[in-house]
Order: sequence, then C-alpha cells, then structure tokens
Amino acid sequence: MKTLKDASIGSTVKVVKLHGEGAVKRRIMDMGITKNVDVYIRKVAPLGDPMEVTVRGYELSLRKADAEMIEIM
Repeated sequence: MKTLKDASIGSTVKVVKLHGEGAVKRRIMDMGITKNVDVYIRKVAPLGDPMEVTVRGYELSLRKADAEMIEIM
C-alpha cells in the first residue's frame, strides 16, 4: 500500500482510499481530500513534516501522520 507520505515531490497522485476513523478522517475529508481526487505534491519540509500539497486548486499543509492515512495510486 502506497500512501501520500511516500509520494515524490512534483508528482500528481490520485487518492484511492482514506484510512483512519472518526474525527481524523472527517477532518481530512473536510479539507477536500476524498476518493478519486488528484493531489499535487508541492514541497516537503527538510525533516519530512509537514508536506505542502495542492488539492482542488488550493494549497494545503499536511502532517506526516495525516499523510500516512491517505492511500494513493
């Protein structure tokens, strides 16, 4: 299983599935990250946390823990 955390900078990936439960999953979905949406990886901080992505035309910062819950293709 490949997660958003594993994606390389400059690539565009498609979300396959969201893992996690309850409030955490709801917060990720509220940010616009849902199944079949394209996510562009803009940059990653020097220590890998957080990462900056573009989703649905806006920029978003994600923690490494949240990125691990997003399965990609």
